[in-house]
Amino acid sequence: MTRLRVAVVGHLEWVEFLRVARVPDAGEIANAEMRLSVPAGGGAVAAVQLARFGAECAFFTALGDDELGHRAHHELEARGVAVHAAFRAEAQRRAVTMVDAQRERTIVTIGTRAVPTASDALPWDDLAACDAVYITGCDSEAVHHARRARVLVGTARVLSLFRESGVELDALVGSAIDASERYAPGDLPLPPKLAIRTQGNRGGYYLLPDGSSHRYAPVPAEVTGDTYGAGDTFAAALTFALGKGHQAPDALAFAAARAATVVAFEGPYGPNSD
Repeated sequence: MTRLRVAVVGHLEWVEFLRVARVPDAGEIANAEMRLSVPAGGGAVAAVQLARFGAECAFFTALGDDELGHRAHHELEARGVAVHAAFRAEAQRRAVTMVDAQRERTIVTIGTRAVPTASDALPWDDLAACDAVYITGCDSEAVHHARRARVLVGTARVLSLFRESGVELDALVGSAIDASERYAPGDLPLPPKLAIRTQGNRGGYYLLPDGSSHRYAPVPAEVTGDTYGAGDTFAAALTFALGKGHQAPDALAFAAARAATVVAFEGPYGPNSD
């Protein structure tokens, strides 16, 4: 059987996960327990999950040309992802994720967000042969390369990028809770075929180009680990299902189910991820 061929175009951070009783207030000193240290961030998490779903996954990204950047490249490939990276003459971007007693995560990023561009010497023509591509960050010309794939999915966190590129997305994914991922009809010159607004454990809804709104059901899950990576896994699973040719209801049900599995463990990847 032919494996689904997918790609992720976007960013990563090297993330350290700390367990804290609560996120400290200004001026406080808090004790933390180091739990994990892994390459993560929206692009990397989606790429790893797509590979875990059984897809042949390539990750187009930009990394710092330092020890952490090269380590991230190696570790993602060890997780089954084919990494195509442009190395920048700067430190690899990092992040600290604090997980409190309620299992909620608070993230602090360190450094400049690096994304690949069409001018980077990466195999952009390979995207034309992909069943699906998911974008978390790049430049407008790279979006046009990605649009040659059969299915193109993007995160609403980079809405301005899609506005600039002017392409039609098959799906736009964003949180209805996070203001930085807000999308409303008319925000893009060409409306996405599917605009998904996630609402965490309440499920969410999706908009069609005709203006109609439809809900999808949540998949109940107890947060015994933390919530990091659930949204990125949702987007990866949606990309996978749309690449398989599933219609919106089935694709969203699959995405919700996969996202629900992530909250059972610490970090985005599960046991033995360090």
